[in-house]
Amino acid sequence: MQIYLPIAETSVNIFTILGIGGLIGIMSGLFGVGGGFLMTPLLIFIGIPPAVAVATGANQIVATSVSGVLAHWRRGNVDFKMGLILLAGGVAGSSVGVWGFTLLRQMGYIELVIQLCFVVFLGAIGVLMLIESLRSMVFRRQLRPVRRHRHLWLHGLPGKIRFRRSQLYISALLPLVIGFAVGGLTAVMGVGGGFIMVPAMIYILGMPTQTVVGTSLFQVIFVTINVTILQAVANQTVDTVLAMLLVAGGVVGAQFGARFSGRLQSEQLRGLLALLVLSVWAKLVFDLTTTPDDIYSILRSSG
Repeated sequence: MQIYLPIAETSVNIFTILGIGGLIGIMSGLFGVGGGFLMTPLLIFIGIPPAVAVATGANQIVATSVSGVLAHWRRGNVDFKMGLILLAGGVAGSSVGVWGFTLLRQMGYIELVIQLCFVVFLGAIGVLMLIESLRSMVFRRQLRPVRRHRHLWLHGLPGKIRFRRSQLYISALLPLVIGFAVGGLTAVMGVGGGFIMVPAMIYILGMPTQTVVGTSLFQVIFVTINVTILQAVANQTVDTVLAMLLVAGGVVGAQFGARFSGRLQSEQLRGLLALLVLSVWAKLVFDLTTTPDDIYSILRSSG
């Protein structure tokens, strides 16, 4: 069953889109991630223009993040003070990112930049996650604690603020910079940025793990809303029909993912997610390095 996407200017199978949304929803419930870093490549694989895939993918991230924040807020696991500082950096970074996105689109380089960004980040994150999961499994068997946070020179920066919920006394510059960087990634790659922010909050800021996810999602909500609005106004690349189908599939998929999340250990879940990330990375590398079947159609579309 085909459906026409007005902004993407292409027809796709409605069940394929629902399936992608469902898959990302399952990942959200199973692994605790928004899944934007995999949604955008999957949309590109089925023929959605990269610029539309980036701008539209943020909508589902907003929907899943809202429900996640409410759940963590009820448990008292959201550091709103930290979240607001991350948000300030994120709004600034995403605004700059959308400006850069618009400039690259006008120059005709945006599709290549998006794909190269995903190749670099998915490859790096996939390898690091796989190493971390294997390391954790080895330490678990040896009954040795895994040391996650070390005191860095960054913690001596000025402008220190006390974050009581996270039990930290650190410079506000650290979360500002992290928020700025993740906001820029959200604008250019269509991701929530949790796969960068969560490790940074644990290993750089030293936040306790129980407050990391909820605080990260709090920032993600407003940054992705900012990106969606700016992309719609500046580039007209938000396809509401595509977004509604993705959200519908994601809501259903998240319920199934949550049911199976408790059946595997956290190290095993991270290992499976790392393998999934690396498989998508391999497909992107293959597409970028192989000669297209019809090179002339590529040249005409870029002109």
